[in-house]
Amino acid sequence: MHTVAVLALRQVIPFDLSTPIEVFSRTRLPPDGRPGYRIRVCAEEPEIDAGTFTLRAPWGLDGFEGADTVIVPGTADAAAPLPPTVRDALRKAAAAGARIASICSGTFPLAATGLLDGLRATTHWIGADQLAAAHPEIDVDPGVLYVDNGQILTSAGAAAGLDLCLHMVRRDYGSAVAADAARLSVTPLEREGGQAQFILHDHTPAPAGSELEPVLAWLRDNLGRELALDDIAAHAGVSTRTLIRRFREQTGTTPLQWLHTARIRRAQHLLESTTRSVEHIAAEVGFGSPTAFRDRFKRTTGVSPRTYRRTFS
Repeated sequence: MHTVAVLALRQVIPFDLSTPIEVFSRTRLPPDGRPGYRIRVCAEEPEIDAGTFTLRAPWGLDGFEGADTVIVPGTADAAAPLPPTVRDALRKAAAAGARIASICSGTFPLAATGLLDGLRATTHWIGADQLAAAHPEIDVDPGVLYVDNGQILTSAGAAAGLDLCLHMVRRDYGSAVAADAARLSVTPLEREGGQAQFILHDHTPAPAGSELEPVLAWLRDNLGRELALDDIAAHAGVSTRTLIRRFREQTGTTPLQWLHTARIRRAQHLLESTTRSVEHIAAEVGFGSPTAFRDRFKRTTGVSPRTYRRTFS
């Protein structure tokens, strides 16, 4: 039987901790329905503060010994130092051949072991920039639900842990067993797109009282118009060169990129809150054709407008 050790660090996120426990404990093997996994909840200390409750772990770090998979759930403080004993235990488990996987901000303590150096990895999109800054040796991809490097795997936030666990079940026992585990978890075995579809693509705000505020307000009110760079500069009363420089300084992007992002954000809102057709929404947010809108929307969110509406409406 495959043994899964789930690590409970201080301030562990209960949802992240429970996800692998639920998925793996519900995995049954044909033909007699015997369990596919043995679960161990492990911690450095006998009792762990999990925020809203205190967790008593039945296993210490010795529970990693002989484990086929070790899971590192996220914690409330992603930047908290990783205890040396935990770091060494994770490295020892990896050296012994265990599969190591992280869920959500669990990528941060996993990164602290050095096991992700030189690899592609993901985490919750909110923490992706922080992870990349803290660990430049890691290729951080904020747009996917999970990354499988073979022995080392990482997942994005919250529900993406389900996707990763089901993926591991499929690797271990095949698609039929994974599909059955997915049904018991009331979740699809495969989800379209990555976590880009869940990111709110709000524009970077200009500082209060900045000279760009009136221009940004005008752009929001005129998303449905065909606007070129010259049109925006003329409304702002500056040259295109000055406009681009001010946008770079105050928003970190270009005028047209800001406009594209604003249009997609408005389209997301309309897809979530109305029944208007994709063609109608494309015109309403200023795209010349539905095809151009679909292409831009998918590049930005990772999914088609129709899939986005089906997910969020």
